[in-house]
Amino acid sequence: MSGENGQDERDPDAPGTGGQEGEQLALIRETVRKTRAKPRTWRGAALAGELPVARVLVDKGLVHLDQYFDYAVPAAMDAEAQPGVRVRVRFGARVVKGRREGGTLHDGFIVERRVDSDFHGPLAPLAQVLSEERVLGPALLALCRQVADRYAGSLADVVQLAVPPRMARAERDPSPAPLPDPPPPAPGSWERYATGPAYLAALARGDTPRAVWLALPGPHWPHELAVAMATALAGGRGALAVLPDGRAAARVDQALTELLGEGRHVLLTADAGPEERYRRWLAVSRGAVKAVVGTRAAMFAPVADLGLVALWDDGDSSHAEQHAPQPHARDVLLLRSREERTAFLLGGVTSTVEGAQLVDSGWALPLAASRAAVREAAPLIRTVSDADQARDEAARAARLPSLAWQVTREALTRGPVLVQVPRRGYLPRLACDRCRTPARCAACAGPLELKDQAGTPACGWCGRPAADWHCDECGGVRLRARVVGARRTAEELGRVFPSVPVRTSGRDTVLASVGDAPALVVATPGAEPVADGPGYAAALLLDGWALLNRPDLRAGEEALRRWALAAALVRPAGQHGTVVVLAEPTLRPVQALVRWDPAGHALRELAERAELRFPPVARMASVTGSPAAIADVMDTVRLPPGADLLGPVPVAGHDAAGGGRRERGDRGERGEPWERLLIRVPPGAGAALAAALKQVRVARAARGAAEPALIRMDPLDIG
Repeated sequence: MSGENGQDERDPDAPGTGGQEGEQLALIRETVRKTRAKPRTWRGAALAGELPVARVLVDKGLVHLDQYFDYAVPAAMDAEAQPGVRVRVRFGARVVKGRREGGTLHDGFIVERRVDSDFHGPLAPLAQVLSEERVLGPALLALCRQVADRYAGSLADVVQLAVPPRMARAERDPSPAPLPDPPPPAPGSWERYATGPAYLAALARGDTPRAVWLALPGPHWPHELAVAMATALAGGRGALAVLPDGRAAARVDQALTELLGEGRHVLLTADAGPEERYRRWLAVSRGAVKAVVGTRAAMFAPVADLGLVALWDDGDSSHAEQHAPQPHARDVLLLRSREERTAFLLGGVTSTVEGAQLVDSGWALPLAASRAAVREAAPLIRTVSDADQARDEAARAARLPSLAWQVTREALTRGPVLVQVPRRGYLPRLACDRCRTPARCAACAGPLELKDQAGTPACGWCGRPAADWHCDECGGVRLRARVVGARRTAEELGRVFPSVPVRTSGRDTVLASVGDAPALVVATPGAEPVADGPGYAAALLLDGWALLNRPDLRAGEEALRRWALAAALVRPAGQHGTVVVLAEPTLRPVQALVRWDPAGHALRELAERAELRFPPVARMASVTGSPAAIADVMDTVRLPPGADLLGPVPVAGHDAAGGGRRERGDRGERGEPWERLLIRVPPGAGAALAAALKQVRVARAARGAAEPALIRMDPLDIG
């Protein structure tokens, strides 16, 4: 080998150096082994006595360097250079004409101390032990290795996700002493579920029950999740719960604090700030705290004696990591449940297809309430079809059908009303007023949008104003709204109900909660605040077509999930809680909402996926790039038996491989438009596909491929 791992030009201080000095060191070692009298040295520095070699994971993140490197341990660092600590090492230095040139210092982690090295040349010494804190333990390292293998990524990338950046002041602060195990809590509202008390009893015994939990609508689920975690703690084991966002995590944090008091758990979210979050993470790593509530990054939290892993609302896209190799929290927790032999709880108001597969395969059992309990807890669901809206004068005037107007007017006498709007902004999509052709930017073909009533239309992709826009189809110069955003909806509702306050919750300002006084709360999906007291008096789910008509395999599942989460905040039908959904009543997701049957919808979706051989029944990978890059990947890869290809097709909108936004017309180095290819393999061949694609990444990186190819295992968006 040559280059980074070469033996002819390497600095003798770098791993992989051979030559005369290597022979001298070998002679020194042999002499020490025979006489036990002379100290081992390297370039005049004494080496550690018993375990002079440290195997290091260098934090480079390059897939073709996804391996461990051996370094010599100076005697002065012997005590502190223990497995799991952070170190700094010199990497890539070379010797040219007897002089050391190049090479840079990199951070890394010691994963093992050894008597000798598999490499026969001289080893470079550790440059520095950054901290004596053992942050990368054997269990966490093994989990990171499994995640990297599953997603065709590098171990260093996964470790970056699992171990937060070091904060020296937080490390100097001692963690509190661990508290004794709490007494087991009462089942409480878990008794509403037929098998709920039995699941808690199994947790208390130390068993490993696995369940997919369909939570009843209403405000009780944070307390129920806290009871499950407290039950695991009472049995002497740890508990971990991962939530999609900080607001949901804060609700479970509050419920767990009310149940157990302070000091028995920590909240790991970005809102705490880097130093405080690292301080809390250290309390978990040191064993001072055995319960964690957090968002996506908490899936790697090193909880001691882990007994329960729980995930809430696994259909939320926030659970998918955006940084390489883009693991999903559900898959990481499934790995932890299997390897660490823990109980598993996948909860939500609805069920994903992946959750349905866990039940259908028998790996997990359903944990749901009876139909009578569902009818008692759910609000009344009413529908308004597109045809009804077209005939409704009120709907044409204010985008609010007569039924929705009547429900809203009556509900505002009893409390707040939630209005869910699929799109944020004012007018996020415009069209020609004459021929209805979508209005596009002349520079990049992006969609035109209007940010406020008096503003100028501008491109939603490049931001260029389009004051002189004209339609290429008919020559028209007047624009009309294709999609109405949350701010425009709030403006219209304010005119219809002038005496009622209107509040908005969206990307710019997300409200955690609202009072129980009459008000109109306009929110985008996922930003709905919780209403105090019994909940919202009613909810309006507008523009259902915008969710259902998305060109996505998960469009129906996602629409039902967003509707159900909003409807779950409404009072039960027995308290006159009503939800009006503006969507075609005959569609499957709408019917599932009306019957409040998310499990049945997920099972039917799973059956269709099985017929089509789509995930999660089969595993997929996506390759995105220029045609030349995709061709290069396919020429290099050795696909497992049974693999078939879908595409390639042009990329438009979201970049399925990279997880980010890719504008229409993006091109490779040679000017070709970007395309995406899907690779599908039968069940059981996913690991082989991941290994094959990782080998492709290694080969392309080693030879310095000119054009990038973005490879992702298990892409969420497959069209």
